[in-house]
Amino acid sequence: MRVLVTGSADGLGRAAADSLLSAGHGVVVHARNQDRAAGLDALVHRGAGIVVGDFTEREAVRRIAAELNDEDPLDAVIHNAGVWNGRAVMPVNIIAPYLLTALLHGPRRHVYLSSGSHFGGHPSLAGVDWLGKTPGSYADSKLFVTALAAAVARLHPELVSNAVDPGWVPTRMGGPGAPDDLDLGHQTQEWLATSDQPQALTSGGYWYHRRLRKPHDSVNDQAFQDRLLQALAKETGTPL
Repeated sequence: MRVLVTGSADGLGRAAADSLLSAGHGVVVHARNQDRAAGLDALVHRGAGIVVGDFTEREAVRRIAAELNDEDPLDAVIHNAGVWNGRAVMPVNIIAPYLLTALLHGPRRHVYLSSGSHFGGHPSLAGVDWLGKTPGSYADSKLFVTALAAAVARLHPELVSNAVDPGWVPTRMGGPGAPDDLDLGHQTQEWLATSDQPQALTSGGYWYHRRLRKPHDSVNDQAFQDRLLQALAKETGTPL
């Protein structure tokens, strides 16, 4: 399997990329700039490909998609890149994975990083600042990306699309006091991206440590999914 792991300079993304390489998979890592890319040299020396681009910039996402489409096809994408607060929340947490889903050729599996925080999100698209000119709501962004995963599963049965809550783990984002297990925090993503076990080939799930959980009610609301996709298509000029 050849897997793109976005946001893999540190934390869960790096752990997933490292583990996948160790298991013999082809991996493409991603960093937002050259300084952070330098920190991935160890993985690149082990055979990982690398793409560099700031996901707050839509043209950078489009460029990365074009670069990857010119290379060996991807089998899966782990949409791991995310930010906790600030103006980058909507561009990084929902616009970038939406654009990659729409633009990449080839991947049959998409794994989107959700969060238990999505339960606090509001299923309203009114006034959302997709460009990130003002700080965005992390909870809303994770509700949107979880609904995106469900919508892709519904509308594209040829794909395997799932959302994962990795838990509150001690990464740079989660902080040193986070109570969940860091190793368990990346294993479900890897399993969904690469395993041929029957459960891993199901689509439309919201997973926590390889167990299905019921997401926010609006995640599987088809009308909300359709409104979200319409808003994202209009905002980016790129239909799914």
